[in-house]
Amino acid sequence: MRGSGILSVGILAGMGLFAAMSLNSMQRQYADQIASNEREWEMRQIRELLNDTDYNNNVFDDLIYIDAQAPDAQLLGSDDSAYICRARLNDQSRAAVLQVTADNGYSGPIKLLVGIYADGRLAGVRIAAHKETPGLGDKIELKNSDWIRQFNGRSLTNPSAAEWTVKKDGGAFDQITGATVSPRAVVAAVKNALLYFDTHRDEIFARPADDTSPATDEST
Repeated sequence: MRGSGILSVGILAGMGLFAAMSLNSMQRQYADQIASNEREWEMRQIRELLNDTDYNNNVFDDLIYIDAQAPDAQLLGSDDSAYICRARLNDQSRAAVLQVTADNGYSGPIKLLVGIYADGRLAGVRIAAHKETPGLGDKIELKNSDWIRQFNGRSLTNPSAAEWTVKKDGGAFDQITGATVSPRAVVAAVKNALLYFDTHRDEIFARPADDTSPATDEST
């Protein structure tokens, strides 16, 4: 009887281990698929932000990663590394697209892609990911309204620093009726991206491209 009991415990333990390994494998597969889908979505958004006559390099290979502990990296809003892709025309720097996170959205972090020309003007802004309220906060996304287009051509001096907020707070940017928190978070994140770019412009365009993302480098 004792031997039979030990065998049963062993079988149960084996089944539990198998189930745990299967679940872990499925989670990894789903995580990889989600990451792949997010990356593909971001690539489409970046193509929308940049005028394809303004560059002839492969912007998706011309990437650098900004570590979360790097100077001023908090302006990009991420607890992890953030990427910046560079657009060049005949090796001349034309624009950069910064991966930015607004961590104070109404329903959580809002991930942005902020395109900035080399002269500091915004090429545009796109929402890469969010969990804002459908029908209200999700109007920050281009597929739901044109609200995000109001950033086109803006810069740190247009409007003035004091006006880089929504009109409800005395600023220059429209809010969304019934959903001020989300626009307020996006406006602040875009301004911070401009501040980071303005401070690190030379470094952004001069750094050699990174071979791999710190998050995907399995050797680390």
